[in-house]
Amino acid sequence: MKCMYCGCEDSKVIDSRSTDDGRSIRRRRECSNCGRRFTTFETIESVPLLVVKRDGTRQLFEKEKLKNGIIRACEKRPISMAQIDGVADNIEKALYNSLEQEVSSQKIGDLVMQELKTLDEVAYIRFAAVYRQFKDSATFIEEMRKIFGEKPGGAKQ
Repeated sequence: MKCMYCGCEDSKVIDSRSTDDGRSIRRRRECSNCGRRFTTFETIESVPLLVVKRDGTRQLFEKEKLKNGIIRACEKRPISMAQIDGVADNIEKALYNSLEQEVSSQKIGDLVMQELKTLDEVAYIRFAAVYRQFKDSATFIEEMRKIFGEKPGGAKQ
């Protein structure tokens, strides 16, 4: 860290502590050249994540929007808000860990479906019906067969 007084690039950290909100670290430093002290703040650099919609438009990723879709799929099901938050957190982590700056809405939908499939089958089917835009009952039945592990002829796999 460059000293603000003499420009020397060598300093040592005397004290470090987290700020009140926990989102940054306050560091007290001492310049090796002039001996003067100064304070720096270290924060996490957040890169915005863009969602590429089906029509090609882009918008910022919003966790609340994701969470609202999951809540709608889980309506009147025995699923706690903590479980819904957990699903949304898992998806958000997966998206940011992918290190991509743009992600398709299809990838997000697939991640939601993976999470809901293990959480609640009814919520999964509700979400899939909207997300996959089922055109008729045959498409719906085919998705049900995938869940319950049946082959198209009706036999179990």
